[in-house]
Amino acid sequence: MAPVSSLLHPPLFSLSPPPPPSAKCKLPSKVHTVHSYSPIPHETRMGRDGSYTHRRQRSAVLRSALDGIYVVEPPSSSPYEEGKTESIASLKLKLLSVVSGLNRGLAASEDDQQKADAAAKDLEAAGGLVDLSKDIDRLQGRWKLIYSSAFSSRTLGGSRPGPPTGRLLPITLGQVFQRIDVLSKDFDNIVELELGAPWPLQPVELTATLAHKFELVGTAKIKITFEKTTVKTTGNLSQLPPLEVPRIPDALRPPSNTGSGEFEVTYLDADTRVTRGDRSELRVFVLS
Repeated sequence: MAPVSSLLHPPLFSLSPPPPPSAKCKLPSKVHTVHSYSPIPHETRMGRDGSYTHRRQRSAVLRSALDGIYVVEPPSSSPYEEGKTESIASLKLKLLSVVSGLNRGLAASEDDQQKADAAAKDLEAAGGLVDLSKDIDRLQGRWKLIYSSAFSSRTLGGSRPGPPTGRLLPITLGQVFQRIDVLSKDFDNIVELELGAPWPLQPVELTATLAHKFELVGTAKIKITFEKTTVKTTGNLSQLPPLEVPRIPDALRPPSNTGSGEFEVTYLDADTRVTRGDRSELRVFVLS
């Protein structure tokens, strides 16, 4: 039977006996240590016939030119986990490719919506259930909206009532963001708009911030409650102070505009988030 030390390849320590006292040992006058990372580690496997084979692994190696010691880091994940990660990455790329060029959904046809929905479902299935009760911190940040299925209705309200958008209308939709603070429970929808003006006046650029508070309902559902809307001019009129839009009294609000809403986070990783709204609205965000 092979000794235990032969199973460690390469060896972590030298077990050779020390030189006799009479031997002269000359130490280098100056020591230079060079550390480099190279993806060339390998592992030892014993075959059925008792022989040993070596194969390369995907991990980093720390190599010292002074003593020749190799420290091999263990693989970060199993082949199954690596394959699953690659599958999720490819599905995410497919979804982002489908929704790109759709102007956040304003230019999406019915066929485009079906393709986006199918790609999102594939990614949601591969990613598994989202548990925000454990990973609520992953919501933190400023998220950029790259697709909303409700924008195909050509209104800023999506599936809810809102001002229309279009080339012949004075309102042009810019970028849309969600700013989430998990500590203060702030949930702000930020919309960049451009209001047309008759010649020779310049268009008015502004940013509308719809402030909400949010709470976690269950493991993946979020409920938001509207608080206020603030409008701030940008561009040439950026020196003007922000204006808070008066809130419509609850008694005068239509049933479709209750000031609150719910949506479910169906996929979440370090830079991408997919949600399903309470009116079957699909939204795709990337961390900005």
